[in-house]
Amino acid sequence: MKFHKKESLIALLSLAIISFLAACASSGNAKEATDNATAIIFDSDIGPDYDDVGAIALLHALADSGEAKILATIASNKYEGIAAVLNVYNTYFGRPDIPIGVPAGNAVADRDTQHWTDTILANYPHAIQKNSDVPDAVTVYRKVLSKQPDQSVTIVTVGFLTNLDKLLQSPADQISPLSGRELVTRKVKLLVSMAGKFPEGREYNVFKDSTASVAVFNNWPTKVVFSGFEIGWNVRTGLPLSQNESIQHSPVKDVFRISIPQSKDDAQGRMSWDETAVLVAVRGYAPYYTLQPGKIKVAADGSNTWDSTGSGHDYLVEKQSPQEVQSLIEQLMAHQPKQ
Repeated sequence: MKFHKKESLIALLSLAIISFLAACASSGNAKEATDNATAIIFDSDIGPDYDDVGAIALLHALADSGEAKILATIASNKYEGIAAVLNVYNTYFGRPDIPIGVPAGNAVADRDTQHWTDTILANYPHAIQKNSDVPDAVTVYRKVLSKQPDQSVTIVTVGFLTNLDKLLQSPADQISPLSGRELVTRKVKLLVSMAGKFPEGREYNVFKDSTASVAVFNNWPTKVVFSGFEIGWNVRTGLPLSQNESIQHSPVKDVFRISIPQSKDDAQGRMSWDETAVLVAVRGYAPYYTLQPGKIKVAADGSNTWDSTGSGHDYLVEKQSPQEVQSLIEQLMAHQPKQ
């Protein structure tokens, strides 16, 4: 087909207009995704286990896609170096200035037995060197929450409940005229917790600081969703990532590469307790799970039962197969930082 010059010019102009409109639509969609991002505070014991590494990688991947906005990464554990470990991952994913906090006073201080923390601290950049370089966890919580819109924040905790207990007990101060409980009530819309075993059991995150667990789950003023031990147990991840030759010099890959061979239980991948909690905190429970309503009951020894006549709490029940969730988590954990 032949075109005259005038027809060619019109055709070119039409293509230019279509391209411009498509670019505007794309830009608008990206802005909409950012505006609708879930505001997340990530509270982790990152260290005794390494599913926390998969969880923080997944969180940054969802932030890069515009689905999450990371307000803070807070440690519920206080071995020396945990602040630097969090800073390694925030730096690697291009967010070195995300606030970090570490518990003050009495807190668990459990470190990894695979020594992956030593490896990443030796091989990846981090401006934070010591725990004393960062504020205490409750101060970070109060500062961050006080600046957020009402009913806008999701907290996902994949470690001990130490910080949340201390937050609830915190008084009004120069940061905010509200008490900790008042701040949570006003600013937080949801708590997602990798804790407990359902309908009953005894799980590490709960019993390690059982006093805090009892206090938090008896007194937390917002909705709580639990990703229980049984959910992550069936989702094994990290093996494809550890063998992915196209990914080089990654503090996520290195941890799984180092740790998986050290346990026969991890031959098919590590259990994904923390990753499932982050996934649900950002994207919601559907279509992956359904919810069982009720209320958790935590005994002094950290064991838990479930009161199906209670209210305010839900625990996840499998809907999609663990293999489908595993495939999604593997994809997100393999996400590489934006250049």
